[in-house]
Amino acid sequence: MIALRLNRDNGIPLYIQLRDQIAHLIESGLWQQGFKLPTERRLAEVLGVSRNTISLAYKDLVDRGLLSSQQGRGTFVHRDGHQSDLNSPEKRMEILIDSLLDQVVDLGLDLSAVERAFQAHVEERRSLLARVTVAFVECNYEQLDYFSRSLELGAGIHVMPVLIAQMLEGPNSEELMNRTRAADLVVTTFFHLDEIENLLGPGVEVLGIALDPEMETMVRIAQLPREEPVGLLCLSETFARRVMKSMALSGLDYFDLRVQTSRDPDAVRRFVGQVGALIASPGRKKEVERLEDDKTVIELIYKPDAGSINILQNRLLEKTRKE
Repeated sequence: MIALRLNRDNGIPLYIQLRDQIAHLIESGLWQQGFKLPTERRLAEVLGVSRNTISLAYKDLVDRGLLSSQQGRGTFVHRDGHQSDLNSPEKRMEILIDSLLDQVVDLGLDLSAVERAFQAHVEERRSLLARVTVAFVECNYEQLDYFSRSLELGAGIHVMPVLIAQMLEGPNSEELMNRTRAADLVVTTFFHLDEIENLLGPGVEVLGIALDPEMETMVRIAQLPREEPVGLLCLSETFARRVMKSMALSGLDYFDLRVQTSRDPDAVRRFVGQVGALIASPGRKKEVERLEDDKTVIELIYKPDAGSINILQNRLLEKTRKE
């Protein structure tokens, strides 16, 4: 096996270094289609890192389409790096459309009629999707707000944000619980999946998704100076704990990380003055920038991985087919 080397002193998370090295080996053609990679356990032993580091690198490369994981067989190079676009969603869509048009021609149908029919089906699907309600259940305000505002689920789909604490103990908890149960699909993170399934009871479909921090953001955090404290400005201790865990998994737990959840402008201003750089939860970056401070501010956003998005979109499409 071609040597893989990890630098523990350059500040770049180990799994990102490993991911990029493997991607280079595939894209350069050194690792060909079908090449079997070492198991996570074996590679962790060879490199002297945790198995989770290997798992994160492999998972990201699977999401990119460079690797495939086959249950009971192992992890393999999924495609030749020089032909990396052949299996992209856009290319696969083009192939499907070309195949459809070929069949239409064979049937002797007019392409204009096909275009009108296709457009009619698209509009019908959009209309059905607009009636679908998704309840997203989370434990922290930051992720709840970002998800409900920013996630692209399809035309007109309504995302109902549900905070777990409010569903359990809020003044309208019973009403919120009933509205959540009535949603077409309930979505939560894998961390809360068992809890929400037990809470809502049988007959309610709950889909678990994986939320990961943006890779580019973690690289920016890794490049911050180590000698100065780093501030984390967020709204909840729950979000702060998630960030700390993500940084630990990325090998970034060497920072002196200080947390501030207050919204009081004076408290925030004092906090900013005590740290060298800032990590901000979704929405709080602008709050810091209004202080006209020249410190580095990095907004940390957790996004569903590509596999979770695909599963979620497929489930929503299945809902429209049942109509």
